[in-house]
Amino acid sequence: MTDEHKAALSAGRQQGAVVRRYLDALDTNRPKRGRKRTPESIQKRMQTIESQLNTKNSLTRLQLMQEHSDLQREFEVMSSAAPVDLSALEEDFAKAAAEYGRRKGIAYDTWRRAGVSSAVLKKAGISRGAA
Repeated sequence: MTDEHKAALSAGRQQGAVVRRYLDALDTNRPKRGRKRTPESIQKRMQTIESQLNTKNSLTRLQLMQEHSDLQREFEVMSSAAPVDLSALEEDFAKAAAEYGRRKGIAYDTWRRAGVSSAVLKKAGISRGAA
């Protein structure tokens, strides 16, 4: 294997990692349907559940305890999660995506279905006619 081939493989791996990090961040930060939960709304619901536990029948109490556990886990994840700096990931993506997409044959529409905005694709130099 030549040094040139090794360098090309390394560049491909790096581009793939950049694209993966950006797409993963998009998935993680994609808005969810419905009302957005906040730490305050989760705590309020947990307090409501705690007040209802002694007044419900055993099956309802069991379901409330499970909901409380789920909310507790969600609250802990939400409290410990550091905000993701999408702008830095976006800049790296814009530098790597055109070459990566060209090499892998990824069309504009596929990038859009994956959640990449048209503005980011434009910044990356990927147009509707490009594949």
